[in-house]
Amino acid sequence: MRRFWLAPVMLAGAVLYAGFDSESGLRAWANIRSELGASRERADATQAEIDRLALASRRLHGDPFAMEAAIRVDLELSRPGETIVRFLDHDGSSAGNP
Repeated sequence: MRRFWLAPVMLAGAVLYAGFDSESGLRAWANIRSELGASRERADATQAEIDRLALASRRLHGDPFAMEAAIRVDLELSRPGETIVRFLDHDGSSAGNP
């Protein structure tokens, strides 16, 4: 009869230990699961950015006018005789040449 109660008591002790052990218990497992979710979200966001940049790259390689427009915006260049109009953001910083 005494051996019958030993197994449930040991099992309950192991469950309590696993629940309260901060290094390898259930809390650590929950933390790892939340970090995994955050990592997957960052990976998805990074993949979306890669896809967006790949599309922009394909457009630039296929369209000389798009390439010229991108260069002119990035380097803030204009052709002779053109007038550049700049719009300011609400905070007063320059939004660049759209």
